Amino acid sequence: MRSHVTKAVSGCFEVLRQLRSIRQSVPRSFFQSLMTYLVLSRLDYGNVVLAGIPSYLVSRLQSVINAAARLVFSSSRFDHITPLLCQLHWLKAKERIFFKLAVLVYKCLHVTAPSYLADELCQPADLEARRCLRSASSPSLIVRRIRRSTIGDRAFPVAGSRVWNSLPQHVTSACLPQSPQDSLVSALFPVTFPLMISARAVTMSFRTL
Repeated sequence: MRSHVTKAVSGCFEVLRQLRSIRQSVPRSFFQSLMTYLVLSRLDYGNVVLAGIPSYLVSRLQSVINAAARLVFSSSRFDHITPLLCQLHWLKAKERIFFKLAVLVYKCLHVTAPSYLADELCQPADLEARRCLRSASSPSLIVRRIRRSTIGDRAFPVAGSRVWNSLPQHVTSACLPQSPQDSLVSALFPVTFPLMISARAVTMSFRTL
């Protein structure tokens, strides 16, 4: 996926250079919308196939998100990026891939995805030997055994099942059919910014005292 990531990153930075020329001419809220529609959408297109890529490729994708966030706030390249991403409520590159995988798994489980993808997922209740077990009522998925971790881990039945099982059970069992994305983002956001969320919780607790 090296060539795919290189083309995606270069295309996003080209758009960022064009948007930089109008940064001072539009409000921040409108400029943030332009970032979402013109940059992040290009970065997220087809990113499900990027599951399991090496960390250095994920870092290249993250560099686009960091540059976009700094451009929205007109901040320096030396400013810490985590508060900016948390304020924008943008997931990091790795969690954005997990998010798209989780949404695709949700569609497969609710029969809104193509059958060639939905048929690859298996729940404990689908196996006759496990229907009498307590795990048959859980929303988790069965992770298939693989021979090669470098290739097998990136397959959709394996990567999607692992991402789905890593989500809290109250999220996987209570996703709203109308907006499963909101529930999944709410679950992945504390994973992306654990320190920021905990610090905000401490601040709110002090304010209530």
